[in-house]
Amino acid sequence: MALPSPNLDGWLAIGRIVAPQGLRGELRVYPSTDFPERFEEPGQRWLLRPGQTEPQAVQLVEGYEVPGKGLYVVKLAEVSDRNQAEALRDSLLLVPESDRPPLEADEFHVVDLLGLSVIEQATQTLLGTVKDVIPAGNDLLEVQLDPAWLASHAPAPEAAETPEPETDPENKGDRKARPRKAKPPTVLIPFVKEIVPVVDLVQKRLEVVPPAGLLEINR
Repeated sequence: MALPSPNLDGWLAIGRIVAPQGLRGELRVYPSTDFPERFEEPGQRWLLRPGQTEPQAVQLVEGYEVPGKGLYVVKLAEVSDRNQAEALRDSLLLVPESDRPPLEADEFHVVDLLGLSVIEQATQTLLGTVKDVIPAGNDLLEVQLDPAWLASHAPAPEAAETPEPETDPENKGDRKARPRKAKPPTVLIPFVKEIVPVVDLVQKRLEVVPPAGLLEINR
């Protein structure tokens, strides 16, 4: 039976517990936040265990970054030994969505960019929707292409080669063909001012000026 899906409306996931650290209940956390103070400053956080739908309040006692590992080690007041820590593997650490650090001009929270309509500025046509933001030297917007845009820009299909028929009955086995689900096409667009000059959170849209060849290269 499928487990109920948690409702994370109103919450921000800041990291996932991936393993215990040592014998005294410390936890290794893979971060999903750009704000290290989430793991270093003592105070209340919330914990969502696998299979549960409601987070519980916990107290962060201390934490630090593991150099070169992309991980943090944290100590929660409620966890005192390795067995308790092991039981929290794959749990999420959360903070309320309202608890957002202030940003500089032209900075955005990732959660606010997801789902925005992506408009080609020159033509004001819908290119697609922001599906994800991939961290890199410059962040990359993963944009799921709109079917109408894709249909108008898709190259002519090439003739497919006919495969050789299977002639060896011993290699066929007791198998059946399974249709492969096509993934929606996406493009990667660098999230820089020159390429994404307009981000309008009120209208839930952003405008892009893709350099020549960018969309074809990433398709």
